[in-house]
Amino acid sequence: MSGSLALLAFGGDSVIELLSAFVVFRHLREDVTGSSGLGRRAALTTTALLFALIPAIGIGAVYSYASGLRPEGSLLGIAIALGAVVIMPYLWLEKRRIGRETRCLPLSIDAAESATCFFMSVALLSGLLAEYFLGLWWADYLATAVILAFVGREGLESYREVGEGRAS
Repeated sequence: MSGSLALLAFGGDSVIELLSAFVVFRHLREDVTGSSGLGRRAALTTTALLFALIPAIGIGAVYSYASGLRPEGSLLGIAIALGAVVIMPYLWLEKRRIGRETRCLPLSIDAAESATCFFMSVALLSGLLAEYFLGLWWADYLATAVILAFVGREGLESYREVGEGRAS
């Protein structure tokens, strides 16, 4: 309702992260033998989910900017972003630790998605605070660009890891 594309992108990333968590959970439950084929498929799926977010955010940003949409600050959005800033580092570090200990690439990629979510929430919070307190509507577009950069970087890194065959 606030018209914040960064907030919408963050919500899209949350949906992607839930889907990725489901893929990883299914992989961990069904692949008790440690099959590299199943691990690779799960890793590719989580990587594809990251890449799927890029055009959704990018097209939305271009459309919003071209149509002259001026986002407004949102107290609810600020609260959501603040909650993610607090919670996501813990999820990121724990998933990464467990992924390394078990050598489970899908879980490590999912950890990268949590890291992305943390950095995105920092960018989102910054943009929403700038909008709400300073009236800087363009901060939303800047936050969206930062979010796109994080998602693209994490997607490329995940793709490289899958290509190196570290899936389990």
